[in-house]
Amino acid sequence: SAIKEYMKLESFVSQVLDEACFTKSLWKSLGYKFTDMLCVPERRLLEDSKNLPISASTNRSDRILLFDDVLVLIQGNSFQSFDLKLVWVDENSIALSSLVSPAFFFLCPQAVWQWKLNQAVRQALNGKRDFPLWGKTGEGTEPPSCRFFTYVFKLEGKFKSATYEGEWHWGKPHGKGTLKWRDGRNHVGDFKEGLEHGFGICLVPRRSEDRYDCYKCHWYKGKMRGYGICEYGNDMVYKGYFKDNVRQGFGILENCSAEHPFKYTGQWENDKKNGYGVWEDKDRGERYIGTWLDDHKHGQGIVVTQSGVCYQRTFHADKMVGSGILLLEDDYVYEGNFTEDLTFVGKGKLSFANGFILEGTFTNKSGQGLQTHGVLNTSNEQLDDRITKAQLGLKEFPVEKRWKGIYDQFLEFIHSGCKEETEESFMGFHIQTSKELRKSQEYLFCQRYEYCMTEDILEELVQHQGLESLPSYLEKALKSSLHPLGKLLKALTIAFQATYSGIGANKHLLTMAQEEIKYYAKKIWEFYQGLLRLALEQKGQLPACSMVLPLILPCFYPELFMLYMLYHEREDDLYCQGIMDLSLFPDIKLLEFLDVQKHNSLSPFQRRSLIKDKCFLSATECLQKLITTVDPREKLVILQKTYEEIESTVSRVVEKDYKLPMDDLLPLLMYVVSRAKIQHLGAEIHLIRDLMDPTNQGGLYDFLLTALEVRKCFQQLQTALTCVE
Repeated sequence: SAIKEYMKLESFVSQVLDEACFTKSLWKSLGYKFTDMLCVPERRLLEDSKNLPISASTNRSDRILLFDDVLVLIQGNSFQSFDLKLVWVDENSIALSSLVSPAFFFLCPQAVWQWKLNQAVRQALNGKRDFPLWGKTGEGTEPPSCRFFTYVFKLEGKFKSATYEGEWHWGKPHGKGTLKWRDGRNHVGDFKEGLEHGFGICLVPRRSEDRYDCYKCHWYKGKMRGYGICEYGNDMVYKGYFKDNVRQGFGILENCSAEHPFKYTGQWENDKKNGYGVWEDKDRGERYIGTWLDDHKHGQGIVVTQSGVCYQRTFHADKMVGSGILLLEDDYVYEGNFTEDLTFVGKGKLSFANGFILEGTFTNKSGQGLQTHGVLNTSNEQLDDRITKAQLGLKEFPVEKRWKGIYDQFLEFIHSGCKEETEESFMGFHIQTSKELRKSQEYLFCQRYEYCMTEDILEELVQHQGLESLPSYLEKALKSSLHPLGKLLKALTIAFQATYSGIGANKHLLTMAQEEIKYYAKKIWEFYQGLLRLALEQKGQLPACSMVLPLILPCFYPELFMLYMLYHEREDDLYCQGIMDLSLFPDIKLLEFLDVQKHNSLSPFQRRSLIKDKCFLSATECLQKLITTVDPREKLVILQKTYEEIESTVSRVVEKDYKLPMDDLLPLLMYVVSRAKIQHLGAEIHLIRDLMDPTNQGGLYDFLLTALEVRKCFQQLQTALTCVE
């Protein structure tokens, strides 16, 4: 052992002396220009192409020098040097070996050169020489292909003069890294084969201000592509999709500054608003719902104002053209031409709430107010609901075309094979809330970045495809902000609220909103089918949308039910007044005038027993639970239980099984309804009927809904009230 170490030391000393002599001879042979630049006391020459010929493929080199820290190419009176830490030796060919650096490509035909290059690079990366300096030819490990280094790009290209600090692979930035330009630009993120690829954060200074645009986005082969967030230096924020460095697809642009606050939610094309989108002008207190072209309102559009006014017009480059329909807050309806300040001009028809119709030509002269020349029709008693509750946007904005930009990204994720590395690009970022952090162990899809990969999600989908576990699984998936289904639901919720909440809460948009939610359920089911490749709907095992709809409805319920309340406001007001009046009368008198004893063949004693024992209390309490759930399916179950409680009560009093037909049920149901005192019952019943599973139509549920419809209810209550009076 001691002899071996002594022999190594002897070899080391000999090699050090040889390198020193070799280097000294080089400095004497080179001109002073090269010596001044290259001569460093600790630098040693390892190989010279004069001794062992080598050629460069990009440019003819007179001489190539391999030092212990750099590789030097001499061409005439100039030279270039390359840090050995950024030199790679490739072995792809049989006769030749290739040497790769960020700037040049070399050919080295001799194994000695290849071996010495590899050992020199490895030692430079390790920061120390071997002991001894050189072993036998062919011995020694190769340098790693992945490295971390700082380099300044000098050649022409997008990285010219930029400083890159980060991971490298075979002469190109690859992995995590940071790019800095002299003009203040910065890019931190993922690189692949020399280009930005993957997630990154890019800062771009604004020319006229001391501010930056900050892009948090995904890059693909050097260009922004996929979901990203841009915080502009002018206080605007964009959250949405990019392609080829411009906004493309679905996105939200919001300006939170006090000067001109606005928010656009919709489609983008080539960095401009194009297609279907919603624009909210917070200064004017109005919202535009419609189509766009090159950043201008263009095509059909609906405008909803904060005061409740709503109108539909055709737009051309932000200007209204042609006639339209204007729905005023007092149920006045104007059909014709009008200006941006809602002044009637030209031919038109004004329908009043009392049924009067004024049709003619309208003018508005300065100082003289609105004038008209036409015919006033007073023959109608009241406007038809089809006019006062006209539904806008149904033909102009087919539900299939409203949020295509959202669906396209999720479907493309499926078509791409649901690759883990592309999920965030297609479906957006996840910001974990404190609530999720506290309850992370309760959900199936927590800790996505480390533990819950796409493969795990697909596996769990297969495990929970059974009819018993599927609803519970879907509920958890849709509640999770980490699961693809949850992310899709979140995006649709944002789009829905941007349209129908706040200013958009207008009864003339009810059908539009209702259609959207049903379509959401359909698309979410399609997306689920794509992830799982299940064919439950084709096998007839369950109606797909009816399963998804109750799960997503809570996200949209506040805005949707507000629209239902506005739409059925008049009927519900009359109904509530009737309920209040009836609640003033004692139970026996109310049952008497509801003709309960007539229809049910109850004796006076039995009728008194119903009241004394408070037999309908359980039915009343059951019906009151109608407002505690948003699920139409659960609401129907509550109605069924209410019916069963009423029937059970009557059977107990008459001491025999008694099946209630409609004529017998209706007065008892009116009694329970009057005591339950449910506000907005009309809106509740219509929402249930509109969103219930179609398979329930025509059965018991349909029977109960018909009995409870507000118009019929109110007629019965009014009759009873008149009798009591």
